Amino acid sequence: MTRDPLPGYQVADLSRPREHERENSLIKFAFMINRIDGMTFEEFVEHHRNRHAPLFTSIPEARQYVKRYTVSHPISAEGYPSPAYDGLTEIWFESWADHDAFFASKNYKELVNPDESKFIDMNSVAVMVTEERVAI
Repeated sequence: MTRDPLPGYQVADLSRPREHERENSLIKFAFMINRIDGMTFEEFVEHHRNRHAPLFTSIPEARQYVKRYTVSHPISAEGYPSPAYDGLTEIWFESWADHDAFFASKNYKELVNPDESKFIDMNSVAVMVTEERVAI
């Protein structure tokens, strides 16, 4: 089985039990995203923060399955390289079952997913699936 949280992006089969499921830690998905051609950075940030994020959080499955959801955008930082991405979306789930149920839901598929391609260049999305551990 492959999971397809974003159209055109396939991830490997990760359905086997994971250490985090035994220890009750969370699975974190970090989606590094860029804007579509013709959209300014300001328009991208406005859409991500003020349209997409509220749409995402408005569906009942977000409250049911998602433990945390954040959107972030780069700021100027002297002495650091220019950002490689226009934005970052982070989504935490308690289990793969919650992940699968959220992305398979009718509300995600019909309401949230279609909005993604309105501002995200889907061909440039990078994803990192992690187990977050607080060190300090």
